[in-house]
Amino acid sequence: MIKVLFAASEATPFAKTGGLADVVGTLPRALQKARVDARIIVPLYGDIPEAYRSQMRQLATETIQLGWRRQYCGLFELQYEGVTVYFVDNEYYFRRKGLYNFYDEAERFGFFSKAVLDIIPRLGWTPDILHCHDWHVGMIPILLRSHYCRAPWCATMKTICTIHNLEYQGVFPQTILGDMFNLEHDQPAAAALEFYGMANFLKGGLEYADFITTVSPSYAREIQTRYWGEKLDGVLARRRDRLLGIVNGIDPDVYNPLTDPALFANYSVRSFKGKVEDKARLQELLGLEKNSSAPLFGVVSRLVKAKGFDLVHRVLDEMMAEGLQLVVLGTGDPQYEDLFREAAWRYPGRVAVRIGYDDVLARRIYSGADVLLMPSQKEPCGISQLIAMRYGCIPLVREVGGLQDTVESFNPDTNEGTGFSFTNFNAHDMLHVIRLACEVYKDKKRWNILMKMAMKTDCSWKKSAKEYGTLYRQVLEADFHVS
Repeated sequence: MIKVLFAASEATPFAKTGGLADVVGTLPRALQKARVDARIIVPLYGDIPEAYRSQMRQLATETIQLGWRRQYCGLFELQYEGVTVYFVDNEYYFRRKGLYNFYDEAERFGFFSKAVLDIIPRLGWTPDILHCHDWHVGMIPILLRSHYCRAPWCATMKTICTIHNLEYQGVFPQTILGDMFNLEHDQPAAAALEFYGMANFLKGGLEYADFITTVSPSYAREIQTRYWGEKLDGVLARRRDRLLGIVNGIDPDVYNPLTDPALFANYSVRSFKGKVEDKARLQELLGLEKNSSAPLFGVVSRLVKAKGFDLVHRVLDEMMAEGLQLVVLGTGDPQYEDLFREAAWRYPGRVAVRIGYDDVLARRIYSGADVLLMPSQKEPCGISQLIAMRYGCIPLVREVGGLQDTVESFNPDTNEGTGFSFTNFNAHDMLHVIRLACEVYKDKKRWNILMKMAMKTDCSWKKSAKEYGTLYRQVLEADFHVS
């Protein structure tokens, strides 16, 4: 059995800010079925609930040398739903309110990367592959090859670097390389990290990893171009023979409208009676008019530019003229929060906004809304559209990144498809498709067919886990030909 250690900055249900946590927390369970012993290692944040802390077992303590710093490191273990999860403890770096956006991010995650490598001999289990997720652990492939290459326990260890969102790269002053990692400017590792006079953790990981993956095939193609490549397109294009896009999945047991306790009423693809009740109860909860004939559009998202809300701003009044209702749940840039707050003020009873994040309300929106609006400017993969389809909430998306890989555009002539889509980042193209969705919604027979097709879509990790299993074997065999 192949042994893989997932190193990441977050994993559900312990610590989560976005889709990264969902992938790291759920994919290992699916990999177990593909004969991969996948385990997880994350920081022991102060925000991790006591319910999990009380079940952890301490395995070891170490002193981590990070440049001139000598820092305590505790290693804890927890068995969670059949997966072994390790936690790296250091109160100075991680016992803070929140996960990110501190002044010393380079030092915090530099420490974590170094700690992962230092404590592997204390696990009693040696991974064949270190699977590093996003920039926070981009230093692991570099440190492994630069500082640990003579250690017998890692002589044959391979590394994979996964890009979840190329916008976030971990860019810091170059002085940290000598200060924290004892890397001099003339060393190859320092050159790999160099990024317009700065040090880029993700770039270093991409240069030194044995293989690179990202979260959808379309995104893998996009990021090799100048428009999408965030100034790393040259690196990714040069390594394209060792770059693969594997689409994300969700846990169908966690997101199951038949058993989800968060819903007002449960339902399945066999009967939508519960979904009808969920819509009425959601409208009542949020102060919307109780109107079953009005298509209810939902947004569950970070409210940021990349999610395409400039398009909504451009045609909001035309959208509302179609008779639809809109519910928004999310937090982000003030300009988009204010956009939706103003919309709720201008359209009382038809627009409801909740700034923040509430998992229970999110699930109630997926179950109660008719359409999930995702007009993204950029979208590496997206999880929301997968959850929405599971709940019979029809995604309306822009054909970009993983959205075009996971949503089959509805064909009004054949009534086939799992959602609605548009290609150009253009507000009136989006509006045209919104009008199409509202028109189809009026025909309950057609809409029910569409909901059934969406709900029957396999959004689980099953297929992707097999692809990862195949990739792991190829990486270990040093055979990088991927069809």
